[in-house]
Amino acid sequence: MSTEQEPTTPQEELAEAPAREQPEAVDHAAALDELQDRWRRALADLDNLRKRHAKELDAVRNDERARTAAAWLPVVDNLDLALTHAGSDPSAVVEGVKAVRDQAVGVLRRLGYPRYEETGVPFDPAVHEVVGTVDDPDAEPNTVVRVMRPGYGEGSRQLRPAAVMVSKRQE
Repeated sequence: MSTEQEPTTPQEELAEAPAREQPEAVDHAAALDELQDRWRRALADLDNLRKRHAKELDAVRNDERARTAAAWLPVVDNLDLALTHAGSDPSAVVEGVKAVRDQAVGVLRRLGYPRYEETGVPFDPAVHEVVGTVDDPDAEPNTVVRVMRPGYGEGSRQLRPAAVMVSKRQE
C-alpha cells in the first residue's frame, strides 16, 4: 500500500465534487420540498377562504333580500285590500291608496332611502335632475320650483335624483 495519492485530473475532481457536497444538496432538496408543500397548502387555504367567503356573501345577500321583501309584504297586503274595496266609495279608495303610498314611502325610509321633494331650494345637480325650466318672477334663478318626480336616498346611497322644474335666469 502506498501512502501517496495518485494524481487526479480536473475532470475527476469535478466528478468527485458533487459526491462530497451531496449531504448539502440533500438538505437543499428537503428544504425545497418543504417550501413547495407549504406553498401548496397556502394555495389550498386561499382557495378554501375564497369559497367560504363566497358562501357567506350569498347568505348575507339572501338574508338582506328576505328582510327587504318582508318589509314590503304589508304594502302588498294593503294594496290587495284596496283592490277588494275598489267597487265601494271612490273617495275611500283614493284615501286607501294614499295611505298605502305613505306606507311604501315609510318602508323606503326605514331601508335608508328617505323621500325628498322640496321646492324653493337651490338646484343641486347631486340630488336633482332638471326636466325643464320655467320663468317664475317670484323665484330666485336656479331654484327648484316644482318637483315632477320625488327623489329617494341621500348622499352616496341615492336611488334616484328628484326630477324638478327650475326657475331660469330672468333677463
